[in-house]
Amino acid sequence: MSKYKTQGFRKTFKNARKGVRIVLKSERNIRIHFLFGTLTLLCGIALGLSAVKICLVLLAICLVVGFEMMNSAIEFSLDAVFHNRFSTLVGMAKDISAGAVMFATLIAIAIGLIIFLPPITKLLFVC
Repeated sequence: MSKYKTQGFRKTFKNARKGVRIVLKSERNIRIHFLFGTLTLLCGIALGLSAVKICLVLLAICLVVGFEMMNSAIEFSLDAVFHNRFSTLVGMAKDISAGAVMFATLIAIAIGLIIFLPPITKLLFVC
């Protein structure tokens, strides 16, 4: 039994929406990821990609945005615990979580190239 009151289903979603709003307001990088993710998705729809390819694009976007949100959560948590004081270990943890975002972004770019290059080159060389 937890000492904290259990939340109802609606309250859980309310808190999740609040978390998304917080990260969108406070983190410039996640707004950039959302923008590029939206543009990529719209390009995929405009190019007439199959449902499977659109799903892969959505998963890649989710990977990057999810890692960016986790990175922000780690940074906020460490800043709260260490009261924004410098610590080599905190710096290492933040660098590692930022590296995870970069790795996810590179994988998403690779997925995008694999999915988008064939239809784009076909479009360019048919005209």
